[in-house]
Amino acid sequence: MAPRWAPPAGLVLVALLALLLAPAPARGDKPVRGGASSSVAGAETEPSSAVFPLYGDVYPHGLYYVAMSIGNPPKPYFLDVDTGSDLTWLQCDAPCRSCNKVPHPLYRPTKNKLVPCVDQLCASLHIDLTGKHKCDSPYEQCDYVIKYADQGSSTGVLVHDSFALRLANGSVVRPSLAFGCGYDQQVSSGEMSPTDGMLGLGSGSVSLLSQFKQHGVTKNVVGHCLSLRGGGFLFFGDDLVPYQRVTWTPMARSALRNYYSPGSASLYFGDQSLRVKLTEVVFDSGSSFTYFAAQPYQALVTALKGDLSRTLKEVSDRSLPLCWKGKKPFKSVLDVKKEFKSLVLNFANGKKTLMEIPPENYLIVTKYGNACLGILNGSEVGLKDLSILGDITMQDQMVIYDNEKGQIGWIRAPCDRIPKFGSSALL
Repeated sequence: MAPRWAPPAGLVLVALLALLLAPAPARGDKPVRGGASSSVAGAETEPSSAVFPLYGDVYPHGLYYVAMSIGNPPKPYFLDVDTGSDLTWLQCDAPCRSCNKVPHPLYRPTKNKLVPCVDQLCASLHIDLTGKHKCDSPYEQCDYVIKYADQGSSTGVLVHDSFALRLANGSVVRPSLAFGCGYDQQVSSGEMSPTDGMLGLGSGSVSLLSQFKQHGVTKNVVGHCLSLRGGGFLFFGDDLVPYQRVTWTPMARSALRNYYSPGSASLYFGDQSLRVKLTEVVFDSGSSFTYFAAQPYQALVTALKGDLSRTLKEVSDRSLPLCWKGKKPFKSVLDVKKEFKSLVLNFANGKKTLMEIPPENYLIVTKYGNACLGILNGSEVGLKDLSILGDITMQDQMVIYDNEKGQIGWIRAPCDRIPKFGSSALL
């Protein structure tokens, strides 16, 4: 749900898209304003699946990202995997007014790659996130501004280009997909970003997942497996999904949001009910940590502090708000997990469905050797009643977002093992 330029503890989670009101003059063949219209072309193929290795971790890097091949000839770009937003975008030389330092040369579009304002994907993008869409001219390009709760933003224009990937059936496809060309980034950190942009995997029409489905490349199913040891894999399509063994819960659809949410959940600490409810839970790989609304967060902290042994002492650590030290520094979560109980979420959407969250899925061990709670107070970053299940809670689980059947599933899995039909990355 957010660009992760800032340190993990300072992440913001809710993005709002607004139309760019003040046009800038075009320069040469770079699409800042104006340009020829062009439709998005698809690939003719039987639906299959694609698997990509993931890089990164929850701590200390604070994100998981994927390498994708974009353009003709294809060039590699690192994208932050985000199931909490729809729009995929790259930092872009269009020309760039304000860009961060990124791993690869900036993407350079041309006028014939512009998506016109009248295109249905542009309309869906604007309507989904602002509720309105207007084109003054059939030749006008599709501009956007993404604004984030930390006052950061990305301004750009919608373009289309080919994404090269190898499918599980052995074929190589290069569908032309729409994505954002961000030429003006205002972010909270001046440090070099580990990624070139964002991979939006929400359920909206402009999501890469929805576009793969539209072009017949894969089914409208996406999943990820984030390894506790770092890395993992991302997949499109359902060939990898062990349907009979997965725990499933129905998606709770909202007319105003494309979030992946199973609705509300009751919270347990060990076998003890905390007598609080998470009003709306969202699965969001775009958040490093997990966020609970104020009341369940406070109930959890009270239960944790009341249950800990005297060998653990609360300590200040700049990494996260609530941390403990032991008699000697911890080397990994495995050193301290026995001191903590599992959490359980009981989802009430449809039949009651349980998700166990063991200590390694809500704790990190920092470089200072302390154990810190990777569940934060969402009210402090403007989430109100929304609760976010971030990367830390989804580690070492295959999490599946099945838009074909309207369900979210999870199953414990060895996420550091790439599936046998290999990587789809063409780099």
